[in-house]
Amino acid sequence: MDTLNLEGTEDTPKVILDKENGIFELSGRSLPEDSAEFFQPVLDWIEEYSNDPNSETVFEVKLEYFNTASSKLILDILSDLAEIEGTTIVWYFHEDDEDMEEAGEEFSELVELPFEFKTY
Repeated sequence: MDTLNLEGTEDTPKVILDKENGIFELSGRSLPEDSAEFFQPVLDWIEEYSNDPNSETVFEVKLEYFNTASSKLILDILSDLAEIEGTTIVWYFHEDDEDMEEAGEEFSELVELPFEFKTY
């Protein structure tokens, strides 16, 4: 399975989905012009990955900011990951960023996945 590696920009997050090395990361800022178009390859990759996942999947979210359109797609990603046994979400936030902490808490209530919260 090919690695999905999207370099982050000012408006789009960095995405690394690497089954072989066990790296699953979404980081940076997410306010793409067309969120659905930007995140479609991510959703497609997760769908393919779900057919033969690793025994453990630790998906790290290190977002500094995301817009409303991105939040819907992030929820879609988390919902798809919830279908994969052995998945854990590690939600990172700056210790003084209450908004990002609360966003992670809200997502954790919406999906059936274990969440770990870490500051950086």
